Amino acid sequence: MPLKPFDKWLVYTYRSVGFMAKHGPETRRQILRAALKRFANGGYAATSVQQIVGDAKVSKPALYYYFRDKAGLFQALVNEAHDERLQVVQQAAARKSDIRGQLIEILAALFDYFHKNRDLTRIAFATAFAAPGEVPPSLRYLDRCQRNLKFMRSLIRRAQANGELSRRFDCRDLAYGFYGQAHLCITAHLVMPDFRLNRRAAERIVDLFLSGAANHSWMKKDGANCKTRIPD
Repeated sequence: MPLKPFDKWLVYTYRSVGFMAKHGPETRRQILRAALKRFANGGYAATSVQQIVGDAKVSKPALYYYFRDKAGLFQALVNEAHDERLQVVQQAAARKSDIRGQLIEILAALFDYFHKNRDLTRIAFATAFAAPGEVPPSLRYLDRCQRNLKFMRSLIRRAQANGELSRRFDCRDLAYGFYGQAHLCITAHLVMPDFRLNRRAAERIVDLFLSGAANHSWMKKDGANCKTRIPD
């Protein structure tokens, strides 16, 4: 009977006191770091459990103690990326009380997180654009994306309620618009390293988001009919 691939082997877990004494939280972190490097540079499909445990210098039983299989390990990394980003955004928003200040803090913090966690950010982005087979079929991430977006909507809804933002736009559309700019800038930096991501860039992006590019005096000069006109 032929052997199954490494990542298809039956999962055994060992939960004895001796095993726990030998494999603590640091073992889990070693496995995650090794898997992150492999997935980010070689892709999910091309990475085997054998490569991961070899890089992490642990046994397969140690990996299977913490993770169901290779798919479970990839899921853990995706969860970590989205959970950490939410924590970064929440902490950044808490540093300011006005919407402009909050958005600048959020964007600057996201840029800083990206610089420190490039591989993890790349994996999180890749889940949305990967072809079938490049990520586990059972991968779940939309619930966390929606949760993170919900927090951004709550900030924008509050700013609309206190008059900082116009109520002409739906808070969902504004949240998508802001997150869209943030993600586009991170993607641009990945392909164009000279595109700098720092606090000054965050300030420019937020001001563009809040003010828009239209000449408002031009739009108003012909009265109500000009509200929907956009200059060439």
